[in-house]
Amino acid sequence: MILLTGASGYVGGRLLSRLEGSGRPLRCLARRPGHLRSRIAAATEVVAGDLLDPASLDPALRGVRTAYYLVHSMDAQGRFESLDREAARNFARAAARQGVQRIIYLGALGEQRPDLSPHLRSRHEVGDLLRAPGIPVIELRASIVIGSGSLSFEMIRALVERLPVMITPRWVSVTAQPIAIEDLLDYLAAALDRPPGTGGIYEIGGADRVSYGAIMREYARQRGLRRLMIRVPVITPGLSSLWLGLVTPLYARVGRILIESIRHPTVVNDRAALVDFPLRPRGIREAVASALRNEERAFAETRWSDTLARSTPHAGPGAVRIGTRLVDTRRARVAAAPQDAFAPIRRIGGATGWYYANWLWTARGLLDLLAGGIGTRRGRRDPDGLRVGDVVDFWRVEAFEPGRRLRLAAEMKVPGRAWLEFEVSPLDDGTVIQQTAMFDPAGLSGIAYWYALYPVHQLVFAGMLRRIAAAATRHGPGPDAVARVNPIGDEAPRR
Repeated sequence: MILLTGASGYVGGRLLSRLEGSGRPLRCLARRPGHLRSRIAAATEVVAGDLLDPASLDPALRGVRTAYYLVHSMDAQGRFESLDREAARNFARAAARQGVQRIIYLGALGEQRPDLSPHLRSRHEVGDLLRAPGIPVIELRASIVIGSGSLSFEMIRALVERLPVMITPRWVSVTAQPIAIEDLLDYLAAALDRPPGTGGIYEIGGADRVSYGAIMREYARQRGLRRLMIRVPVITPGLSSLWLGLVTPLYARVGRILIESIRHPTVVNDRAALVDFPLRPRGIREAVASALRNEERAFAETRWSDTLARSTPHAGPGAVRIGTRLVDTRRARVAAAPQDAFAPIRRIGGATGWYYANWLWTARGLLDLLAGGIGTRRGRRDPDGLRVGDVVDFWRVEAFEPGRRLRLAAEMKVPGRAWLEFEVSPLDDGTVIQQTAMFDPAGLSGIAYWYALYPVHQLVFAGMLRRIAAAATRHGPGPDAVARVNPIGDEAPRR
């Protein structure tokens, strides 16, 4: 039996899928089990427990052979060091009482020195506390993690995407040894196969030692962005954290904790991991490319209704952001069967037009031609049928599920990439049509483009959906049917 703590976090959530795929018996510890149950396999156990509540840990650790410790309190209110200390001590004592044979702990790189940041000092202290009762601990000390959704990667992404010119503090030149999330997961999984009774501290990192500035330049290169960085050595960690709070998704408090750690080099000095583990991590170029590629795959597999259901209940159109992408979604309920609701969608473009403000679509096509693009002159192959790869004016069919889903990828000139998606879902008393416009802006010019056209998009896309809904009801129960358009957040459709 394996116990996984931190399964709702970034690394733990990725490791959860890896462990479930291995077929080993798995149990997860969660403060709110209900939040985790929708994400786990049927064979995985979830038990309620809190690392700050010692009495709740013995039932969770009973019968466990190996326990993963993937939690920390960096974003907790109050002093995170004391909370981390208490949690680690409680967990180690309970593990010893229940006869746990090994703990696998994810710590942090950083040389032991008097001025070590509180965050890095705490990560090292947690490893010592877990070892205190005598349980073998495999402590994997890592630098920053490169993967879509990781804290460091999202900070780098936000800075590069939003700032063509960056006034950079001294920490941007500090050396790190970033590791791709895939390689980190490989180490965590391989730790299970180490000989029984063995522990040790392993420093792990990618193939390259690079500065944070170099990571930002590599991200910019792969995104096709030009960025100028001007170093200013007088910016303090406090000012840096406030700056990060303005331009990145980080809270200023978490940003300051991060900056205090970033100012220390986090590189591998002990190569024991390369000897004891049969792994060869990738370099920074491959790590960034993999993060962007995996994000692309997750994006392609996303169902926007699921994404929006997880967002704030008051989110309106345009309120959702997925990675770098801006997402504007709206829904309409229609008293029609799904096949009738989808009929006007599959005929979109070409001679049929775009259902609303066709003159604006024509004007957009002319502007595209003037900019050296293809305009709307291509039309479509068939007025009634579609297949993946078909041209629809200045769009191309990227995904098509007959009677259910259509995704169009833009081929007009835009500062980024754009998609338009339609999806129909049955209700007890009709169908819901969901329309989603998605844009992946290329830097600041792309973001400016999105918001400059936002009022026009609100007018055109809302009008388009109303007309599609009306056309759907004409194929449905009759002329007296009513189509009602509901923006996301006002009234979620029944599934």
